[in-house]
Amino acid sequence: MDSQYIIKEDKEYIAPTYARFPVALKEGKGSKLYDYEGKEYIDCGSGIAVNIFGVNDEEWKSAVIAQLGSIQHTSNLYYSKPQADLAKLLCEKTGASKVFFGNSGAEANECAIKAARKYSDIKYGENRKEIITIKNSFHGRTIATLSATAQEAFHKYYNPFVEGFKYADANMESVKECVNGDTCAIMLETIQGESGVNVLDGEFLKQVEKLCKERDILLIVDEVQTGNGRTGYLYSYEAYNIRPDIVTTAKGLAGGLPLGACMLFGKCSEVFTYGDHGSTFGGNPVACAGACSILSRITDELLAGVKEKGLYFKTNLERIKNVEEVTGMGLMIGIKTTKSASEIAGKCLEKGLLVLTAHGKVRLLPALNIKKEEIDAALKILNEVIAE
Repeated sequence: MDSQYIIKEDKEYIAPTYARFPVALKEGKGSKLYDYEGKEYIDCGSGIAVNIFGVNDEEWKSAVIAQLGSIQHTSNLYYSKPQADLAKLLCEKTGASKVFFGNSGAEANECAIKAARKYSDIKYGENRKEIITIKNSFHGRTIATLSATAQEAFHKYYNPFVEGFKYADANMESVKECVNGDTCAIMLETIQGESGVNVLDGEFLKQVEKLCKERDILLIVDEVQTGNGRTGYLYSYEAYNIRPDIVTTAKGLAGGLPLGACMLFGKCSEVFTYGDHGSTFGGNPVACAGACSILSRITDELLAGVKEKGLYFKTNLERIKNVEEVTGMGLMIGIKTTKSASEIAGKCLEKGLLVLTAHGKVRLLPALNIKKEEIDAALKILNEVIAE
């Protein structure tokens, strides 16, 4: 078995929706991966912010294997200890009151949309259902979350979209122009990962929060990519000292297993009742056991380390010739250069470094426990590729 056989089989049988790099990964440990020919790669993508403790993590594996030895799935008609334990952890760490579990970030955002609209329907009537999102956002690939995504590039082919969304620029004048008597929520990412790691202005976020509180408009923060320690905070909204009404998360939550969560705070806590929402696999016991292992290990010490590593990356990246700007927070990093991001990613791959791209930028989302020597090796390759 070699990479070329796998690539050939993939092209023959799998819908070609991904622009894959010509590599088939076989195994790894931590932030080092190996293909079927034995070539080593430093992983600065972590499965797009999913494998937050790298691959083949022993503590995570132990939790997952122990649950596999007990029961791998039960429907949500019955109670599950891993699910209850994880919900408790999330609520205790964030101040949320209730959690709904799905399988992905898109499902978590679908739940948030439903929660916001039901809250407003009950309190104000059926016409108050409009949700404002911020241009350059990305909220998922279902029809509803694509409708919420304020990027035209994702809207091609899939009309008609779900009604009830407006798109504002990331400034208060634009937001206020969109708000009216039909507005039930404002949904945003504090850092827009899929459009180039754009960090929203902190003062703007505080003004949005103030407006939401004044008008009883729900503030939904999408932490699918920014959450679970990625930015050096458990959830990135903490960096801005704002309090959302609904927070969604996924990606790194279960450390490599599919799991999404929609956290409901304060006045949204009791919005759902029996039959309002559901998911066959949401809160799967194995995924929740893995997530309990992950979440319990995101300590203040780990988060301080993420901030330190992020600053180290940023300081050294800004010194590289042809780098114009470095954006992001913690270990969520965007690099704008004078060169093609896709070409840089391809050349890095050849040299044994896995990076991502987004809107013309090189994007780094390494494991939170990436080692200093691995960061230095990654920086060396980035310098060779970008500065040449």
